[in-house]
Parts: sequence; structure tokens; C-alpha cells
Amino acid sequence: MSDSPFGFGLPPEEPEDGDEGKKKGPAEGGQGAGGNPFGFGGMPGGGDNPFAAMFGSLNPSDLGAAFQQLGQMLSYEGGPVNWDMAKQIARQTVSQGTPDGTKDASVGPAERAAVEEAVRLADLWLDGVTSLPSGAGTAVAWSRAEWVEATLPAWQQLVDPVAEQVGAAMGNVLPEEMQAMAGPLIGMMRSMGGAMFGQQIGQAVGALAGEVVGSTDVGLPLGPAGKAALLPLNVAAFGKDLSVPQDEVRLYLALREAAHQRLFAHVPWLRSHLFGAVEGYARGIKVDTGKLEDAVGGLDPSNPEQLQEALQQGMFQPEDTPEQKAALARLETALALVEGWVDAVVHEAAKSRLTSADALRETLRRRRASGGPAEQTFATLIGLELRPRRLRDASRLWASLTDARGVDGRDGLWEHPDMLPTASDLDDPDGFVHREHLDFSELDKMLGEAAGGGKRDQGDEPEQGPGKREQGEDDSDK
Repeated sequence: MSDSPFGFGLPPEEPEDGDEGKKKGPAEGGQGAGGNPFGFGGMPGGGDNPFAAMFGSLNPSDLGAAFQQLGQMLSYEGGPVNWDMAKQIARQTVSQGTPDGTKDASVGPAERAAVEEAVRLADLWLDGVTSLPSGAGTAVAWSRAEWVEATLPAWQQLVDPVAEQVGAAMGNVLPEEMQAMAGPLIGMMRSMGGAMFGQQIGQAVGALAGEVVGSTDVGLPLGPAGKAALLPLNVAAFGKDLSVPQDEVRLYLALREAAHQRLFAHVPWLRSHLFGAVEGYARGIKVDTGKLEDAVGGLDPSNPEQLQEALQQGMFQPEDTPEQKAALARLETALALVEGWVDAVVHEAAKSRLTSADALRETLRRRRASGGPAEQTFATLIGLELRPRRLRDASRLWASLTDARGVDGRDGLWEHPDMLPTASDLDDPDGFVHREHLDFSELDKMLGEAAGGGKRDQGDEPEQGPGKREQGEDDSDK
């Protein structure tokens, strides 16, 4: 049991031998849908006690700095998450290296040139398998620390709505008539809550930086718009034991990154749709304030272990509300459709050009199925577990749509969220493809009439609509 009453901690300066928890860090607290999104019961890797981390191994000469850091934690007056602390801890986690001993390093000119060439070639190959134009204005090679810096704004947008709801419950735990008298205590609770969230997120993002290969591994646009990014150090680690030439590994991962960039650049509603689903999940959180009141009311000031035990027993665990279920279902389905489209498009582009395309595709699929770092981080931060089965179903659906509708017809479904398959459609991809194939003949006719400024002659058959002509052209190119 930790000596800390709050169950959060700064990472130690050096990783301990045999400490595999840091690699799995984001996963330890994840409970899936309806679970504890922030894993308040403590963090892995021996870092579950902030005060032990700051004081336990310090020399007396270091105590001043430690007290200063503690003062900064208690004086925090910002939003629901102390993002300065999150950034600091993420950078510290990155500097420690991964459990296999790999340390972060600056990216050299040769690695940058290799990434730029891989993305350029990937975009050229993708031109033949999707109607969406390139979305990567630039190609960049990042170190792990640069990935942290570039993606923190997106993490803030994802996590703040969830932390806001939980933080509000922490501040409202006392009866209203007591809140005026307990102002300083409530302020301290919120400051500590912001620090607690910042620590959890910082460790999760720092651990993820040691695993991701690009800016879109979690199916969301985490980096700046228009920048296709790869992390050469992590790309090399990914392909280390695959018996695949490094150039092929880099190119395949560049295809995935470039495909994501196309989708997010040319489907303008997609980003807000995905992030909005997270906000919808946050609005559905119903923290058990009864447990909070009981825990705070029964606290013995001489026994801070009580709060730690209450945290571990799920005092902040959100209820499994219908609102949460609906929001999570929307998000999981949308992410599956994004990842499935990328999987199908990349496979089409690579299968005839890379001898290792099938092996790399299966490796990435197994990585997701075994609970890869992206899924673990989401489970920790927002209570979301991606369902790999959905990704495979979505990939099969997009491939079937390509056969039935052609490239333009398939990609046209991204024009509006209402046109996309639903979760039930992923259960029956062939049924969706057959039904949509029939419905689209009439839609093509209406679109053609609108484009022509009036009705077509009655003799025009639906098969002469733009979708059918484009499909024929696509087929002739095969």
C-alpha cells in the first residue's frame, strides 16, 4: 500500500531493473467502457506515490526543490488538468527510455530524408486507390519528445471534457452550506485533482511516445493538420524482429500515415465528429457523489491511507449510463470505420508492390487485437477500449464497397456522417453493400440531375449515372 493519500506520482529519475510496468503504463488503470477513465488507484512502474517519489530517494540538498514542486502542485489554479505537469512528466518518461533500454534521440538528416521520401512515394501509390487527394502538405520525422510536444494540444481537447466532469464532482462533494467555509479545502482538492490528472496523462502520453510510429496511431489526428509524421526510432523498433527490410517497413507505415492524412484533410466534419463523441461521453459521466461524501466525511486526518483506499475502491468510477454507452458506441464505430478504410486502402496500394504487405498488415492487426498502446491509452484516459473485431469487419466492408461501387462510390460515403455504415452494418457488411448499391443508383440519378440543372430525359437509365460510369472506368484500369 502506498503512503500517498492521492495515489499519483512523478516518475523516478531512472527506471528500475526489471520494471516492465512502465511499458504497460497506460493500460493499468483502464477499465473499458464505464470504467475508471483515469485509473486513480495508482500508476504502474512503482510511481504510485508522489511524495515518496519526491522525498523518498532525495538527498537533503534536494529537499528545497521538492518542496518547491509540491508548492507548485498545490498552487495550481488552471483548468481541470495541470497540463504543465503533464508535459513535464511526459518528457521525463520519454527521457527514461523504453524498458528495452532504447533512449530517445534527435532525428538526423538521413532519417528525415528517408521519411520524406517514404511519404512522397506513399502518396503517389495512394493516388491510384482513393479519390481523396493528398492531405500531407509536409512530411516530418519526429523524436519521441517532439511527438509529445506536437500532440499535447489534441490530448488536451480529448481529456479536458472528461476531467472537467470528474473535477466538478470533487469540488461539489461537500454540502452547499459548508462549501463557503471550506473554500481553501475545496481549492486544494481541485489543485490536487488537476495535478493528479496531469500526472496520469503525462505518464500515459510519455509511455505511448515510446511505442507509436506516427501521428495517427490511435485513429485520431493528434498532430498538426497537414503534417504526415513518422518516428524513425519507433519505426525501427517496430520492424526489428519482423525479418522485413527496414525500407519496406517504413514505406508501409508511411502509407498508413498518409492515408489517415487524406481522410482527415478532406472529410471536414470527421475530426469534430470524433472529438464530439468524446465530449458526449464526458457529459454522460455520473460520478458516485455518495461514495465521495462518505469518504470525505469519514476521513481521519491522521490516517491519509483512507483516501487512497477509497480511490482504489472506485470512488470516482463513473456510472454506466445510457448516454455514455451511446457516445462510446458512436466513437468506437467511427474509429473502426476510419481504421478499416485505412487498412483496406493501404492493402490495395501495397499488395502488388511490397512483398511483405500481407505480413505487415497482419502484424498491425495482431498488435491491435492484443491490446496495443493506443487502445491501452484510450482505456486509461477516457474509458474507451477499441474493439479489434470491429476494425476487421470495417476493413472487409470497405473492400466490398470498392468491388461493388468503385473507388469514387466507396469514398463518397464520407461526404456526410449519415451516409456511413452503423455498428449494426458492421455485423452484416455484405447486407450493407448490397442495400447501398441498390439505393445509390437513385442517388446517382438525383445528383446527376442536380449537376445538370434539371431533369434528365426519361429514357436515361440509372446505370448511366456518374457512379456507374466511374466504376466502369475504375474496372478498366485494373
